[in-house]
Amino acid sequence: MGDSAYSFSLTTFSRTGKLLQIEYALNAVANGRTALGIAATDGVVIATDKKFGSALVEGESVRKVEPVTDSSGFVYAGVGPDYRVLVRKARKSAQAYFREYRETKPVGQLVKSTASVMQEYTQSGGVRPFGVSLLVAGIDGDGVPRLFQVDPSGAYFGWKATAIGKGYVNAKNFLEKRYQEDMELEDAIHTALLTLREGFEGEMNGNNIEVGVVSKSDGKFRLLTPEQIQDYLDEAN
Repeated sequence: MGDSAYSFSLTTFSRTGKLLQIEYALNAVANGRTALGIAATDGVVIATDKKFGSALVEGESVRKVEPVTDSSGFVYAGVGPDYRVLVRKARKSAQAYFREYRETKPVGQLVKSTASVMQEYTQSGGVRPFGVSLLVAGIDGDGVPRLFQVDPSGAYFGWKATAIGKGYVNAKNFLEKRYQEDMELEDAIHTALLTLREGFEGEMNGNNIEVGVVSKSDGKFRLLTPEQIQDYLDEAN
């Protein structure tokens, strides 16, 4: 009996030690739009492709980069509705933390609690894993810029720069060549846009790209406006 006999069970390991539903969830992530993040010396940038299948879609109704606390934000690759659930749970968790301690939840704690939610959905009957991987950007209480990746299994990693979604292998290779330890936030934004352009089909503009940044100077996470993104793209040209 091969692994396929276990493919419909979430909570049963296959003979080779795999939980196949988690692997299928990772396939959903790999089919999603490319998203990437870069941690610079003075901040973090996360960016994603927000290209639609039709010109008739109202772009402002779709948000892929979401602020979670004042100093952190998420971006995803994979299944959009699953992402909304995780964002809502993370915000609720951050508010509970603030109510108890009267300070913003540190990005490391936010990642751990979100990863715990995702892990629970790999070990319970009657549910399925979340079909998303997350990139989490934030500034911790010590003022250090942080970038994390959280996978459907509940595993999480800290990164200097990484990419998820379709074309993530080529994007990671591009980032490995471009990344520098002393990179500043402005350079990181340009590098993020150049990396997205490598695998982008068609013309990039301020409306089909989303960028979120958190700067060490004020510790606030914010989304760049389409006009600001277009200015960066024009500079790159």
